[in-house]
Amino acid sequence: MSLATSLPAPRSRFNTLPLAIGLFCLLWSYAFVAGKIGVTHCPPLILLAARFSLAGILILGATLIRGEVWSLSWRDAAIFAMLGIANNALYLGLGYTGLQSVSAGLGGLIVSANPVFTAGLAALLLGEGMTWRKASGLLLGIVGVTAIVWHRLSVGTDSLHGIVFTLASLASIVAGTILFKLLAPKGSLWIGNGVQNLASGIVLTPVALTFADVDAIDYTPSLIGAFAFLVLGGSIVASWLWFRLLKTCGATAASAYHFLMPPLGMLFAFLVLGEHIEARDLLGIIPVALGIYLVTRPAKAAV
Repeated sequence: MSLATSLPAPRSRFNTLPLAIGLFCLLWSYAFVAGKIGVTHCPPLILLAARFSLAGILILGATLIRGEVWSLSWRDAAIFAMLGIANNALYLGLGYTGLQSVSAGLGGLIVSANPVFTAGLAALLLGEGMTWRKASGLLLGIVGVTAIVWHRLSVGTDSLHGIVFTLASLASIVAGTILFKLLAPKGSLWIGNGVQNLASGIVLTPVALTFADVDAIDYTPSLIGAFAFLVLGGSIVASWLWFRLLKTCGATAASAYHFLMPPLGMLFAFLVLGEHIEARDLLGIIPVALGIYLVTRPAKAAV
């Protein structure tokens, strides 16, 4: 028996996709709570300008220290910068403005409608198939989220002004998701995330200094903790995971995980902020979970 045949077969690589999905959902959901804490103590535009600028500097600085080769063409760098404006500056700039008069739970609920619009546009513009199974899953997600929204609005004090800003925030992330898949930038997602954050910080900084009051910042441990999470957990880790999921799963399937944000976001808001929550709210998890399963389940291979 030869040495080659006596050696055990190499073990298959561990599938890290479920871990990436779980971590992304937890980080993205808690970011609404951290954002609510942040805008309570700091004007939203200043908070975001500082967050994106620091995240971009940290990512690109770590890239230089590690000696990683710059892998983006000018075209790809420009695309990532444009995506940063859509996914960061506009999405969170509008969303954080809305969070000043909308609860963290409801803010997460509105943005969780992302899969519905993304799936429709992905079918039209990206050629992603829209089967009855996927359509049923998206419908179940809508039912679950709508049930939670309806109940939250009946007991909450969220303002229409804040809801309008949050809806505009939703439109921005849908556009950014479709653009990422449509333009398909190549190169390192890590470096691309750094470009996105830095571009967002550059765009938002003069706007923040013009329209926001620096003296309104209330330097508290809560603000510092929220800011640290938003930079490290949100802008660096969660954003990188999001674009990895987009590349791996497709726009429709990756966006379907946003249906998990309402129950998770409300749970975090209840635990950390003491926002109102009832068992009735959590019933929406059942159709949401089933909807995600239908949207993301791989199609059966043809015989």
